[in-house]
Amino acid sequence: MIKPYKALLLCTLCCNSFIALAQTKTTGEADSKSGPEIKLNYLSNSVFMGRADSVRTAVITPQLKYAFSNGIYLSGSLYVVPNRKKNKVDGGDVTLGYDFDLSDKLSGGLSFSKFFYSSNSTQVTSSQSSTISGNLSFDNDFVTPTLTVDYNFNKQAIAGDLFLNIALSRDFEIDGVFGKDDALTLSPTIEANTGTQNFYNGYIVYRKRKNVQNSAAATALLQTYQSELSQYKLLDFECAIPVEYSRGNFTLNLTPTYALAQNQFKSAAVVKALGLTTQSSVFYFDIGVALKF
Repeated sequence: MIKPYKALLLCTLCCNSFIALAQTKTTGEADSKSGPEIKLNYLSNSVFMGRADSVRTAVITPQLKYAFSNGIYLSGSLYVVPNRKKNKVDGGDVTLGYDFDLSDKLSGGLSFSKFFYSSNSTQVTSSQSSTISGNLSFDNDFVTPTLTVDYNFNKQAIAGDLFLNIALSRDFEIDGVFGKDDALTLSPTIEANTGTQNFYNGYIVYRKRKNVQNSAAATALLQTYQSELSQYKLLDFECAIPVEYSRGNFTLNLTPTYALAQNQFKSAAVVKALGLTTQSSVFYFDIGVALKF
């Protein structure tokens, strides 16, 4: 477990890094991306690293974001679960980030996010407290490889998680779809996620077990498998085709995704006792609109 003062130190170092890096970014590179932005997204199912709750959980996410001309941005979001009769607001997050360009082809980003979840949340990510993320992308006009490293802090004394994502994508842009000022971009993407699964341990212990009656045998089996969740493994493969339509300050996004989960629970007794899902593949989509001022 990472002590609170260490987490605070990491946050401080990240903030200092953002400020130092921001001083090297030229104003012209970010002018078109700066300013306030309002987003509204609909996620058909809350899926993380190929894992999902046994009941499909759709999430609506309104977001406010402000980007500065030096690449630093601030954002805040709410998570709303529309199919609940009550307690529809499931949580939210605040993020401090920095996007930068190292050259014409090499770009990256750094961010720190703090999460807030309802005590009744059944999202797989609901045991996560915060995350530090960094990424680098190289656009060579044929395919864009992206490397993303995340470290997630979990709640309730659950150990943190380290994730590594490797993605390959290619952009296809069509200008003037309905007029000379709009554009349609398709970005077929394949990616692999590796990491630890302590977040899943937290999801099981603090979200699922309190809602079911567990036998002693199932508890003993779960304790055996919990040790495996801290091991670094391949988590899933994902294929997605993000589609973006933009016209002026308005943007419409649609991202259908097919995920193939790896290294899931193998114990039928644990799965049945805790109400987990073992589906090896899941399809979901994200659709959203954004307006920049």
